[in-house]
Amino acid sequence: MDTLELLAHPVRLRVVHAMRGGRLLTTSDLCARIPDVSKATVYRHIDLLVAGGVLEVAEERRVRGAVERRYRLHQDRAVIDPGTPLSPDDHRRGFAAAMAALLAEFGAYLDRDGADPAADLVGYRQHAVWLSEEELRGLIAEMRAAIAPRLANRASPGRAQYLLSPILFPIESSAADAT
Repeated sequence: MDTLELLAHPVRLRVVHAMRGGRLLTTSDLCARIPDVSKATVYRHIDLLVAGGVLEVAEERRVRGAVERRYRLHQDRAVIDPGTPLSPDDHRRGFAAAMAALLAEFGAYLDRDGADPAADLVGYRQHAVWLSEEELRGLIAEMRAAIAPRLANRASPGRAQYLLSPILFPIESSAADAT
């Protein structure tokens, strides 16, 4: 299974999101983080991610006669190589999987006891902006500069994990094309 096929599934994307930040999690931990998906389904998708090299077994220990495995994310394998040529249908599949995972994650958040979008500073806004190619490249660089250092943050008291999903695409042709 190629990386696009492996990652273009909402449950597998949710597993990858849960593993980010250097976490070591068991299948039971992942099932608890994704309660709306059956345990059998989570187990199956973890097996596929391990077989595809996206997850690896970091530790094993005996627990009541069974072997409990803690998994680690291979960050470099949990991305689509930017040089990989993708067809419009590949992009459509990837985007649909990302949106399905995002909807499921947001639903799971809202279903938690004590979910408080206002207190948690939840945001989902869309802005339509006019940008030249140079301005667009500048905006992307600024967003990367703001986000990249925070990707190295580890779990600690006082920190909550947030899902940040920047999405950027043109919604119409450039103004020059329209005249």
